[in-house]
Amino acid sequence: MGYSVYRLVSAALEYKEGENEYDSLRKYTSEVKRELPGEEKESAAVSAEDVPQQETVAPPIEVDFTSLKAINQDIVGWIYIEALDISYPVVRGEDNDYYLHRTFEGKDNFSGSIFVEYRNSGDFSDSNTIVYGHNMKNQSMFGKLKFLKEQNKYMESQYFWILTPEHNYRYEMFSMQVTEADSDVYTLYENPGQEYVDYLNKRHEESEVALPYADFTADSKIVTLSTCTSNDAERFVVQGVQISG
Repeated sequence: MGYSVYRLVSAALEYKEGENEYDSLRKYTSEVKRELPGEEKESAAVSAEDVPQQETVAPPIEVDFTSLKAINQDIVGWIYIEALDISYPVVRGEDNDYYLHRTFEGKDNFSGSIFVEYRNSGDFSDSNTIVYGHNMKNQSMFGKLKFLKEQNKYMESQYFWILTPEHNYRYEMFSMQVTEADSDVYTLYENPGQEYVDYLNKRHEESEVALPYADFTADSKIVTLSTCTSNDAERFVVQGVQISG
């Protein structure tokens, strides 16, 4: 009994240490003030010809990558999921084990890091970039990801952001589902063609939530967010297609 209590207390303390570290890292981000739709500007009115046909959506946050890179050279981006307020640095290691239980600052902690599949390039230029994060019981890391489906959080916003030192990428969710840990969801495509387009259509069709259809092509860039479930043989994945960046 005593040992069980000790383990519970130790786990809680470790979770808290990880959470505190990432809370501290968010000081390197700042919110971007967004104008509400229809909000009038104080400047003089502009003619219809001066209004762009397609509005460019600014990211909700700005990230100080210079300071973060001074802490960890492995940083490749920052993820922000609008509906869940998930906001974390993203790293890429020499393999998929390095950051599994190692934090951004290099501390041993079960929380680990949000990290990119080591076989991916790390600049989000691949056809399918896979991003992993733990399904933490305290809802840190990707612990809230399941709420997109379980609590219909996707109805609040179907977008997420990957910010990098060079570009700000916005993604629209097109599929979310529980899948086997070794399923073809994790397929990487070096020379994408019709097989890749078929893969994207299949992923959309098999989504457990009705999401907008994207006109997929061989040039489509997607990000696959992956986290564990209560079943060791299954994973919960959310996939988004790049719509700006």
